Amino acid sequence: MRLAFTGLMMAALAGAAYAVEIKSAYTKIETDKNCAVFSAPQEDDPGDWLNLVCSGWRGYPVIVHYGDARESVFYGFPPEGELEWESFSGFNSTGPTVEWRIMSDGDRKWPFATIHRWFVDDGEGDGDNIEVLVVEKVGQVSAREGCVVGYVVATGNENANEKARRIADGQAFDFACGADQPVVDAGDLMLPMTTGGDGGG
Repeated sequence: MRLAFTGLMMAALAGAAYAVEIKSAYTKIETDKNCAVFSAPQEDDPGDWLNLVCSGWRGYPVIVHYGDARESVFYGFPPEGELEWESFSGFNSTGPTVEWRIMSDGDRKWPFATIHRWFVDDGEGDGDNIEVLVVEKVGQVSAREGCVVGYVVATGNENANEKARRIADGQAFDFACGADQPVVDAGDLMLPMTTGGDGGG
């Protein structure tokens, strides 16, 4: 129902006096160039963690929480208070490139979703990773809600990027964080176990 509703909404918008477009834009997370540490262990704290804020698309921040060889990432403007930890149970890391899905209606443009590649330890002890494209809703200035809306296991899954874009375009607009369940396209593999949010696992 959600995909059908969103499709009808997009068709109605496209029939308006202006042309509605959705395109992709790309930014890099480069910790030594466009990121700043805003929280880190003190000298007497042996903990393995670090929190950074990085530059995203046109002023939209990317907030990276690192702890115990795992990451949790928030895209856009965050809500007040502590962010929800959304990650995978296994050791993991994210790739440097973030794909932003950009809505354009005339002169106004804004990112409504991101697609980011994660590398998750497969748990077999051989150092191999399962690659997962994580689709997230972007937090806006006026509505600071962001969360995972979908997962696409990229390893062995043909056209994974296109599948992730379809999930982003069909789910992110009216996805209710904390209530709706993320869409999963795992292909022939199982999605690695997730932690936090509503990803289950």
